[in-house]
Amino acid sequence: MTPLRIGNFSGFYGDRADALREMLTGGEVDVLTGDYLAELTMLILGRDRLKDPSAGYARTFLRQLEDCLGLARERGVRIVTNAGGLNPAGLADRIRGLAERLGTPVRVAWVEGDDLTAAHPGTLAAHAYLGGFGIAECLRAGADVVVTGRVTDAALVTGPAAAHFGWRPTDHDRLAGAVAAGHVLECGTQATGGNYAFFGEGDVRRPGFPLAEIHADGSSVITKHPGTGGFVDVGTVTAQLLYETGGARYAGPDVTARLDTVRLSQDGPDRVRIEGVRGEAPPPTLKTGLNRLGGFRNEVVFVLTGLGIEAKAALVREQLAAALAKTPPQDVRWELVRTDRADADTEETASALLRLVVRDPDQQVVGRTLSGAAVELALGSYPGFHVLSPPGKGAPYGVFEDVYVPHGAVDHVAVLHDGRRVLVPPPQETRPLEAVPPPPLPEPLPPGPTRRAPLGLVAGARSGDKGGNANVGVWARTDEAWRWLAHTLTAERFRQLLPETRDLPVTRHLLANLRALNFVVEGILGAGVAAQARFDPQAKALGEWLRSRYLDIPETLL
Repeated sequence: MTPLRIGNFSGFYGDRADALREMLTGGEVDVLTGDYLAELTMLILGRDRLKDPSAGYARTFLRQLEDCLGLARERGVRIVTNAGGLNPAGLADRIRGLAERLGTPVRVAWVEGDDLTAAHPGTLAAHAYLGGFGIAECLRAGADVVVTGRVTDAALVTGPAAAHFGWRPTDHDRLAGAVAAGHVLECGTQATGGNYAFFGEGDVRRPGFPLAEIHADGSSVITKHPGTGGFVDVGTVTAQLLYETGGARYAGPDVTARLDTVRLSQDGPDRVRIEGVRGEAPPPTLKTGLNRLGGFRNEVVFVLTGLGIEAKAALVREQLAAALAKTPPQDVRWELVRTDRADADTEETASALLRLVVRDPDQQVVGRTLSGAAVELALGSYPGFHVLSPPGKGAPYGVFEDVYVPHGAVDHVAVLHDGRRVLVPPPQETRPLEAVPPPPLPEPLPPGPTRRAPLGLVAGARSGDKGGNANVGVWARTDEAWRWLAHTLTAERFRQLLPETRDLPVTRHLLANLRALNFVVEGILGAGVAAQARFDPQAKALGEWLRSRYLDIPETLL
């Protein structure tokens, strides 16, 4: 049977605007998927909906579609996207209006049932992560464009694959293979050299977007259109497979994919084969993301130049503490970033940054109170006093929490292009999620001379956020490096290398087929990305920090 070619044209809300046209004109493709939703995006869309009840979807998708709807129709390419966000029906209606205005007949369907906000008072948005079978129902009925709300990112691929090949909910291995392909595609150019640890090995100035050739058995080949930038190799695919995952069992509403069974192989230039993925029945519950407003946040960054950096920082901290004492913010955090150098030949490199972040339920406490206190120091504080920019009035911040509900608590509905409503039944078979026993460690390297060097010379990494937790996937590029990495980079060594994690729970997972370790760090992001609890609120660079740390590495690997 001919493989199904599924491409991606968006990995987040704000991705490259011309990617849809690029994917339509760059080569053969059957289905194009656009992923717009992240935990932070749901909060943004929730705030949009507060201002305008008819909003709540990714408006940029409509602009992309206006330019490309006729071209997609002409080429017979179907479009599946979660750009519906909090209002898939509203976006579907706008698409129909756009199609009528353009004179392009298209059949538009949508998926709903994820919205559980009414059941969770006090939340701005509460949405269950649905699977791909609602999408499959829409496509089987002939839809040209399918809009969803909160589905899993991989569902944008499992749905079209299930529709095309006639897969049933019990086809766990096939579905798991499609989940692996969908997870690789979901972040767009991260699979083609973008944000890649070894980016210098290819031209990544403008990476092309990825596509997957999916076969009836669930195996796939990850590739990209000819002539587009970036590159696809086992490393780029490994990096994306590790992104924002946990243990060996990667749970979803349709299937639990066993990441420890994934086999990757280079299938030619810019082609990587994914095969061997095993699947299990999904867990009995659905993940549900709760977004609420946590209060207001403000910050000011003081520039400290020249001598006595520590003393200058201590002075301004003492002055601000006294000024804020009457109405102290609920949460006050200081961070001194020593970007200064001795005997610097520019003023900027002679300067350090002292960052103050405050949070409080009362906007005035973090707004006018902080602004007044900081500005009033201008002529009466440390020598050379100035700030990067004056503090504003304070901005709202969000808090993310995930909870789990039974499948039966959600009415997963496919609303077909002709108006019929099809209820998607919950899975008949489920399996509680359990940890996979760790595989045996490989044989260690024989003793030999070592050299102090950065971990990144022999290992790649990619990191990301999941609520308040972060994951750091680390992989070796050779069997010899894997033998060293698996024995050396323990959870305890990880904590030593990244001191921010020393007092936090860190769990290490082995994925031997990928020559990879995946570390899950609990609580490092506080209440999630929208709370902006740390310098790198989404932990995107946590892996690169780890790669920059020095260890005693066998000289045979360097």
